[in-house]
Amino acid sequence: MSTITFDKVGRIFDSVTAIEEINLHVRDKEFVAIVGPSGCGKTTCLRMAAGLDFPSSGEVRVGERKVAGPGPDRAVVFQQFALFPWKSVYDNVDFGLRNKRVPASERRDRIAAVLKVMNLEGYERSFPHQLSGGMQQRVAIARAYVLDPAVLLMDEPFGALDAQTRVLMQEELVRLARVNPRTVLFITHGVEEAVYLADRVAIMTRRPGRIKEIMDIRSVREAERWDNRTRIEDVMDLESFVHLRTAIWRSLREEKTKETT
Repeated sequence: MSTITFDKVGRIFDSVTAIEEINLHVRDKEFVAIVGPSGCGKTTCLRMAAGLDFPSSGEVRVGERKVAGPGPDRAVVFQQFALFPWKSVYDNVDFGLRNKRVPASERRDRIAAVLKVMNLEGYERSFPHQLSGGMQQRVAIARAYVLDPAVLLMDEPFGALDAQTRVLMQEELVRLARVNPRTVLFITHGVEEAVYLADRVAIMTRRPGRIKEIMDIRSVREAERWDNRTRIEDVMDLESFVHLRTAIWRSLREEKTKETT
């Protein structure tokens, strides 16, 4: 079972409390998005799940194991594409497999499969500078997926994209999640993005960040049959989508108002 558990997690930087008493459980193959005011500790939570940072109190577990550092069970996709500019699409995707010493024949099969899923067939020998921003991010996601991680950690992966490309990538991620589901922790500033993508949305308070409330999106989506609608503009017109988006915005607005009072 590939779960993520934050158990009374706190993090202090230079005597400043960034997050405090975070309790959150992401179930196996569940997609959880975290939203909150700037500086509330969203990315810090993701970095601790990735093993790139560590709690000052409490613990983070993936499955039953305490996170003690990065591991092959987790892959991270950042906002910046972080591709090797001197490597082709194929070689960028191949990089992690080579490091794991996966046999060449298996590497070829796995890379071919993930490039097909990500609609990148025919671009194997292209270099990052020859690709659009959306395609570069698809390469970054392919590089994560090809490692077959149990957990996918995504830190505002579409934040650097233009609005139209961002929507297309959101739809691509929904499709990919159906074809090849993973446990996903997704950080975003976009409320609509969170409601469209996630099974549940965790809303954080202003600093020191805590989990203020968690909204269940999956039950609403299943009741409204969102899964039969692949285009985000169709979903955004639904009354249930508008209701959830508004509820999250109000919760976030409360936190923003506290910053100015």
